[in-house]
Amino acid sequence: QVQLVESGGGLVQPGGSLRLSCAASGSIFSIYRMGWYRQAPGKERELVATISSDFLTNYAGAVKGRFTISRDNAKNTVYLQMDSLRPEDTGVYYCNAYRRQGSLAYDYWGQGTQVTVSS
Repeated sequence: QVQLVESGGGLVQPGGSLRLSCAASGSIFSIYRMGWYRQAPGKERELVATISSDFLTNYAGAVKGRFTISRDNAKNTVYLQMDSLRPEDTGVYYCNAYRRQGSLAYDYWGQGTQVTVSS
């Protein structure tokens, strides 16, 4: 089991920045692929960025060049630095921990943190 707790959301003006954090507990953090997903009102949850256990990153096209995902295995924490924010970045941001072991998949989610980009 992995417990995930997000923090750092809030209200920010267009062009501003926010840094989200996700603290993990309960298992070996370093072996999980960590990710951030978001869900806007009336839309499905979508991938924002992931970082593998060996620090390979992947970004959605809409955030590439503006967002940076990172992880600190010593602190069991994954971060999402969001710069040049746009109104369309508004949504609930969820932290995810995932790993596969043979035919088994382990998939955990946090409760989410609200990000609102508005003037």
